[in-house]
Amino acid sequence: MHHSQINSDIRRLIAEGTVLPAHPLALTAERQLDRRHQRALTRYYIDAGSGGLAVGVHTTQFAIRDVGLYRPVLELAAETAANWTKRPLAMVAGLAGPTRQAVAEARTARDIGYHAGLLSLAAMKSASEDEIIAHCTAVAAEIPLVGFYLQPAVGGVVLSSRFWQRFASIDNVIAIKIAPFNRYRTLDVLRGVAAAGALDRVALYTGNDDHILLDLMLPFDLRDRGVTTRTYFKGGLLGHWSVWTASAVKQFERCKQARHKDSVPADLLALDARVTDCNSAFFDVANNFHGCIAGCHEVLRRQGLMRGLWCLDPNESLSPGQIEEIDRVTREHSDLSDDAFVAANLSKWLA
Repeated sequence: MHHSQINSDIRRLIAEGTVLPAHPLALTAERQLDRRHQRALTRYYIDAGSGGLAVGVHTTQFAIRDVGLYRPVLELAAETAANWTKRPLAMVAGLAGPTRQAVAEARTARDIGYHAGLLSLAAMKSASEDEIIAHCTAVAAEIPLVGFYLQPAVGGVVLSSRFWQRFASIDNVIAIKIAPFNRYRTLDVLRGVAAAGALDRVALYTGNDDHILLDLMLPFDLRDRGVTTRTYFKGGLLGHWSVWTASAVKQFERCKQARHKDSVPADLLALDARVTDCNSAFFDVANNFHGCIAGCHEVLRRQGLMRGLWCLDPNESLSPGQIEEIDRVTREHSDLSDDAFVAANLSKWLA
């Protein structure tokens, strides 16, 4: 499947930028798929105004592949979305593993109806740059690709600007999620895409949870041989946006309106720090992100969108002190939550 085959409305949605929450996995106490709450989550993200969903990604738990849930979870999200709304939604499937596995997952996602694959390179840590490019090219032959620069703390591989130039030169790459949580490495990706002459084709999506709003509103000037190219992040694909999503959509729209202007309101710039403070608790920064998935689960559990914090790996849970941090940011930044929106609609989503 080539990107030219994507529905034009959805292709435009991805290219112009949108909110893509990384979809969590709702489980029962027996660590089985909780289909009722999984459907409710999908409906929540749609009604909150997201432009699509990323399913089978880190927030969905990579371990779904080990317990036979990869296809069922992707199918459930696609079916729920199709039955809940008629507006265009960009459906992005997480792809992982060595080449044979990633290609098979790309075919599965494509056959279900997903428009693109977010390709994790965590399995390629020992591979050379040439081998990783060959891997990406093979997967791109099956489905349009969203690149993924994942931070090393949760399994990512450090990659050069030259790598991103070569990656962006692959014809079927349509976007890159930039999530190294590192400004130097973020700039490496931007410079690489610019060097490939691909800024018009490859949409830049932030995954930098430590600077979400700044990434979404500020211009980035790239210099090459005395020539300046100005570019912007178009959207975000974030685990952080799996919670308080209705509020995140409003923040995203404010950031879009602030772009291309001579000045940005100071209050909007300052809001970046408050969002980052919330993320520090949800993502368990104090413990090197150990509780990042469970932290998001806790926020959703409090709202009734999940029944518990259970992860497929029993060792994945909240860290000591994390619940107190979530209490703190929930109290201090209550205006950034969407608790009232969820409370007003929860019964409908659970029906």
